[in-house]
Formats: sequence, structure tokens, C-alpha cells
Amino acid sequence: MLSVLEAIKLSTEYLEKKGIESPRLNAELLLAEVLNLKRMELYLQFDRPLTEDEKNTYRNFLKLRGEKKPVQQILGHTEFMGETFVVSSDVLIPRPETELLVEKITNDFPNFSGKILDIGTGSGNIAIMIAKLLPEAEMYALDISPKALEIAKENELKILSEKKINFFQADIFSDEIFSNSENNKFDIIVSNPPYIPKEEFEKLQAEVKYYEPRNALTDEKDGLSFYEKITELGTRMLVPNGKIYFELGAGLSEIVKEILTERNYENIEIIKDYAGIDRIIKAEKKG
Repeated sequence: MLSVLEAIKLSTEYLEKKGIESPRLNAELLLAEVLNLKRMELYLQFDRPLTEDEKNTYRNFLKLRGEKKPVQQILGHTEFMGETFVVSSDVLIPRPETELLVEKITNDFPNFSGKILDIGTGSGNIAIMIAKLLPEAEMYALDISPKALEIAKENELKILSEKKINFFQADIFSDEIFSNSENNKFDIIVSNPPYIPKEEFEKLQAEVKYYEPRNALTDEKDGLSFYEKITELGTRMLVPNGKIYFELGAGLSEIVKEILTERNYENIEIIKDYAGIDRIIKAEKKG
């Protein structure tokens, strides 16, 4: 009989040979999912034997991880700001640094009741957490991908237990997003856009390059197209003194600041992440 401890030891060795970073952590996360336990609970059940069904499921998980499929996609979920979000290959896996984007907005406007637009919502993690933390806000979120929107809507009902976000499909480069009516203006626009230059995309680790949606990672150009387009949209879609918030790719803060400045945004603020990297930029549309 294969025990929990033996399974962890053997799978750690297997994943290490496959070049997987943090092989033991990956092995434990996958086994905990198979056994429907929290990872730390494995340590209380080291002698527990695995059934044949459990062993087969675990072997399949390990095979996928050995092929560099992200552990979050194998599990079908990931954690973001203390909530569990459904993920698949159709959406970008939420990253911890994006939590700073949500925290910045909700800290800046703790009792906010205006209109917010999330551009490129993916799994819905930004829009959903803002809606949870700012329950009086009127939240809108768009994405070009119908499959991503299906996942975002699933996460909304799972986490918020009700429909609070106005989701819609659009391509910001070709569709008329909203009319210029004053009723369709926003107080805040937020986005974590595709910012990896095409030449850098090919250097990404296999887990990202082959399993996450390419159009959520790169603009197939220099990584600036979405910043430029959303900044331009903001000049029409934001109310006077409306705010725009972007997540930044490493090394892009100064050039994105220039893009905003050229469009007459002011009061520009750059926020570093915990690694000291410029990660968030905030700007205000001139009144």
C-alpha cells in the first residue's frame, strides 16, 4: 500500500527530475486536492494509504504537472485575496502582485459609490474583489473572450453569491465600447493589460507560454498598445477628474507615465510592489 508520506516522497523526486520549481510543494498541493484535504492536514495523515482511484488520479495530476501545466489549472482554482477563484487555460492565473491594484483602489476610496470599469477582466478577480470591498460601487467589466467571461460570471456567483457586476464582451481596438453620453462615463477605469513585448514572450517559462492565454499576456508588439488605447479611451469615458489605474510590467513605469502625461493626465502616482518594482500607476484626468 502506498502511504501519503511515500506518495509525497516519490512524487517530489519525479517532479524534481522534470525540472519543476518547488517540487515538494507542488506534490503536496496536488495530493491534498486528490484527498480533499488542506495541505497542512497531510502532515496529520502520513500513514494513510491511498486507494487505487486516488493513486490513479494523483498519477494523472503528476503527469500533467511534469508536462509543465500550471498547478492552478490542474486543480481548477487558485487563491486571490483570500478567495478561491475558478481558473482554466482561458484566463490568466491571478497573481499576488495584482492584489496591490485592488488594495490601492479600495484604500483610496473606502466608501466609494461611483462607476468603475475593469478592462480585460479575465477570471474577474479585480472586478469581483472591488465589488466585494466596495459594495456600493457600480461595477462594469469587459473582456474580448466569451470563455473568460463565462468563468468570470461563475466566480462572481461563487464569491459574491449574487449578480453585482455588468459583464460584457468587447474588443477595445475595434468596438464602440460606450456612447459619449454623460450617463456612460466612469469615475474609475482599472486594467491589468497584456504588457509583455512579443520578443520577451518567447522567453517566458513553459507554464506561462504554453498554458495561459497568449492574448492576456502580450499585445504582439512592444507591450504598450493597451496602455495607449486605454489611456485614450479614458479621455472620453472618464468623468472630469476621473482616475485610471494600471498594473505595470517591470521597467515600464516611466514610459507609461509619458503616455499618460501626453494625454493630459495629472497627479500621476507610481506604487512599488513588495519586491521594490514599480507595479501600479495611478493618474487623474484633467478636469
